[in-house]
Amino acid sequence: MVVGAFPMAKLIYLGIRQVSKPLANRIKEAARRSEFFKNYVCLPPAQLYHWVEMRTKMRIMGFRGAAIKPLNEEAAAELGAELLGEATIFIVGGGCLVLEYWRHQGQQRHKEEEQRAAWGALQDEVGRLALTVEALQAQVQAVPSQSALEELRAHLREVHAQVCAPDGPPSTQKVPAARAAPGTQAATTCEK
Repeated sequence: MVVGAFPMAKLIYLGIRQVSKPLANRIKEAARRSEFFKNYVCLPPAQLYHWVEMRTKMRIMGFRGAAIKPLNEEAAAELGAELLGEATIFIVGGGCLVLEYWRHQGQQRHKEEEQRAAWGALQDEVGRLALTVEALQAQVQAVPSQSALEELRAHLREVHAQVCAPDGPPSTQKVPAARAAPGTQAATTCEK
């Protein structure tokens, strides 16, 4: 069953319409054979159709109020059977159109539900990413900036210079680890 290029549903609907033509022919044959069907199903619509058709033609030609004679029974039965056959084909075709419309609407609803679900998933993902960005920004703000590190290194050099000054004792001094900048050695030595 090929879905994209030639939908099977349309082929089935076409088949139903083709089957309705022989059905209409059987209805015509039944109308010709059955007196009840002919008198109560075929004749009234045929006479009504004949009356409306003749009335319309008379008005178009300019005749007003002319009496319209009803069709004879044989001609009315034939016309009624034709009308019934055509109505059957029309009803089957209309039913196929309605079924196709309902199928299309179902597909549209399904597509819209998928789009809503995708939209909701995207919104959830954006919310999750926003929380991740906030957490990363908080981490970046918690880490000392590059200028703060440079200040600590400069302060460490000053302390080192003061400890290792030429007028001080020529001994080895240690800088406390708490004052040392990250990434530098905690203990430094002064050379004589």
